[in-house]
Amino acid sequence: MKTAEIKRRYLAHFEANGHTVVPSAPLPAISDPNLLFVNAGMVQFVPYFLGQQTPPYRRAVSVQKCIRTPDIDEVGKTSRHGTFFQMNGNFSFGDYFKDGAIPLAWDLVTKSQEQGGFGLDPERIWPTVYLDDDEAFEIWRSVGVPTERIVRRGKADNFWSMGIPGPCGPCSELFYDRGPEYGREGGPAVDEDRYMEFWNLVFMQFERGPGTGKEDYPILGDLPAKNIDTGMGLERMASILQGVDNLYEIDEVRPILDKAAELTGKRYGAHSGHVASESHPDDVRLRVIADHVRTALMLIGDGVTPSNEGRGYVLRRIMRRAIRSVRLLGWQERALPELLPVARDCMAPSYPELAADFDRIADYAYAEEDAFLSTLRAGTTILDTAIAETRTAGKPALSGEKAFQLHDTYGFPIDLTLEIAAEQGLQVDAEGFRRLMADQRARAKADAQARKTGHTDLSAYRSVLDSGGPVRFTGYGEVSRESTVRAVLGVDGPRQAAVEGDTIELVLDATPFYAEGGGQQPDLGMITVGGGQVEVLDVQQPVPGLIVHRARVVRGEVRAGETGYAEIDTTRRRAISRSHTATHLVHQTMRNFLGESATQAGSLNAPGRLRFDFNTPTGVAPSVLRDVEQQVNEVLLADLEVHAFITSLEEARRIGAMALFGEKYGEEVRVVEVGDYARELCGGTHVARSGQLGLVKILSESSIGSGVRRVEALVGMDAFNFLAREHLLVSRLAELYRVPNDQVADRVEQTVTQLRDAEKELEKLRAQLVLGGAAALAAQAKDVHGVAYVGTEAPEGAAGNDVRTLAQEIRGRIDPARPAVVAVAARAGGKASLVVAVNPAARSRGLAASALVKAAFSGRGGGSPDLAQGGGLPAAEAPNLLRTVEKAIAEA
Repeated sequence: MKTAEIKRRYLAHFEANGHTVVPSAPLPAISDPNLLFVNAGMVQFVPYFLGQQTPPYRRAVSVQKCIRTPDIDEVGKTSRHGTFFQMNGNFSFGDYFKDGAIPLAWDLVTKSQEQGGFGLDPERIWPTVYLDDDEAFEIWRSVGVPTERIVRRGKADNFWSMGIPGPCGPCSELFYDRGPEYGREGGPAVDEDRYMEFWNLVFMQFERGPGTGKEDYPILGDLPAKNIDTGMGLERMASILQGVDNLYEIDEVRPILDKAAELTGKRYGAHSGHVASESHPDDVRLRVIADHVRTALMLIGDGVTPSNEGRGYVLRRIMRRAIRSVRLLGWQERALPELLPVARDCMAPSYPELAADFDRIADYAYAEEDAFLSTLRAGTTILDTAIAETRTAGKPALSGEKAFQLHDTYGFPIDLTLEIAAEQGLQVDAEGFRRLMADQRARAKADAQARKTGHTDLSAYRSVLDSGGPVRFTGYGEVSRESTVRAVLGVDGPRQAAVEGDTIELVLDATPFYAEGGGQQPDLGMITVGGGQVEVLDVQQPVPGLIVHRARVVRGEVRAGETGYAEIDTTRRRAISRSHTATHLVHQTMRNFLGESATQAGSLNAPGRLRFDFNTPTGVAPSVLRDVEQQVNEVLLADLEVHAFITSLEEARRIGAMALFGEKYGEEVRVVEVGDYARELCGGTHVARSGQLGLVKILSESSIGSGVRRVEALVGMDAFNFLAREHLLVSRLAELYRVPNDQVADRVEQTVTQLRDAEKELEKLRAQLVLGGAAALAAQAKDVHGVAYVGTEAPEGAAGNDVRTLAQEIRGRIDPARPAVVAVAARAGGKASLVVAVNPAARSRGLAASALVKAAFSGRGGGSPDLAQGGGLPAAEAPNLLRTVEKAIAEA
């Protein structure tokens, strides 16, 4: 049975039993800051399980795309680990419980295939239950499972919790006996290779309270609404129904693996007595390729693009592991154009959008492979040098700092550094690398979290939300209103009052203030409460449904429970709204000229200006930018009506409304239309007609990452003022050059060319001046313990290239049979620098340029054993640097 058919039968079974079919959330569509991707079927339903939101249905069923990043390093080592997988799940929110979940599962897996089931032999299914879960035990008996095949297991295997206070409970797992050829008799407790788990039913009947650690959260008691969360591993069920050994054999994976084997001339499973070889490196690498290519396809399909941080870095990492695995197996050409179409054909039966959007997916994937092959060449050279220096220094491991530099500066992944170093017989200080990475991430996370939550504990926000419900946003239809202060929050949590000078957070029962979101900056303004007044400095939504006003009390006192009057800065709001509508127009127009793949990757809508990031694998020609700008302004002249309305997600898709990749939308969405020109899902504020924008002026277009470009533009009076300043500048230049305005650019270009030519002549003269004494300096070399040493200062202000050239020129004029070290110090900009050049004869004496530079700079500086440099000390230290090098030679 094909994997797509297993999926179809699963959904049909539960839909026939009263479940609402819920589409898979996009892989990056999560609000949990601790997760990069959806990693389980329940993730999109967590707000319902925690009671933060009311579920729109009592029963749900889904097939969720999932990625688990901790498994990346395990991929290939076993036949069961994979980064991408699919989780079939059925969920009950306070509706049925164990007596409903267990029969539904049993019916589906044992019902004949002719009747729509999976047709598994009931005699080969073993359920497990929690130690004291007599209720589940008896229900399994009632559906026909004999007592000897129902296994009681402990907390480690059959009790579930989220690892934080909240819902928890026993679970019941289903195992399938694959037969005696796979292991010992005796059930799952004896051999989990022969008895393979394929379904887990979680019964959330208890609640855990706060504790001192993950294992210490005490069970407070029964939850009033018992919920069901089940997960069937689609890949595992496919391996059972398709009669294959492991997930790499199923129909959605094996063709990719076979294609990789064909390219590299390898044969999967050729090295052992059975197909699922666990040990041979060829099989391991073929598995990495198959899993990672499929994962990359799904991630790019859901809008993730390669980058150096977050989700984009995970994608980049798995793509690079796949590409390097292909090369290690012998294929040196571009691999993804051969492999990715195979992955598309495997997955399109379940996800047809992959075929429809394949051109965009392929553009990003192939561009990333090209970039990585270049990085691999450059990074390997740098790494080889670092490995050589580490060995020369007699150190057992490459430093964490060097590994971090390779990653952070050159984009060379740490896993490749580890692999290549291991191939060279050298370890890497991985702990030091992880510490530096953790420091970098902590800084970034702290900055982002401070912006979003103002350092206030999230539990304080949740408490306010629980006590009063969501804050009602009224800003689409009004710019001021009376409201009641629901809460006053300080850095230490809720407080009764705040006085003049205090910086606080204010929660109202309803507000016209727009909270920052969707790229739109927040509203600012004033809130008057009783005899007090606060200036609103920022508006955020730290938890869904709660709008928080960050404010400073400028007069009097503000108390919770009082009635206030909230009024936004309308001038700012109108300017931001113009920018937001302009962003929609730029987005649509870019797609008109560049194609459907030019999708939004981010935006900023600020007063009078916008920033629009979009996905495209190549730069945008200046002529295209001019055409985009012209077409946008033609839409402004047409003065089209801007209309917003609420509709179903299905209807929004039907009418062609653009949605953002990776966003999860509810069943109802807000659509913003600009006439018939642009239609997009959006929660922001907009103008009433396109003509109100006045003017849009594109300032620049640039790259901000692999496959992501950025356009910046001005809107309204800001655009007009910019053009007015430009006109004055051009007029002034025309006056100076004594030419008409339209000839200014040509005259400026001529002037720049003349200046560059003059600079080149000056550089030649400086180089001649610097190199003029090379021969004399070489002839005056001092003998230091048998080494010809030249220590000299370059003329002050000499360029760095000239200093290096001088050091190499002097070295080249010394008899190559004589060990020689040349040190050239230079002073520029108040700082001293040093270049050291060593010839092969001196290298054979154990002298290395990089070591001599580090001796002079107390461990800093870098380069190769032949040529190295350092800098940063005060200019007056130049003579001391030369003396230090001479001393190091004498002591060597």
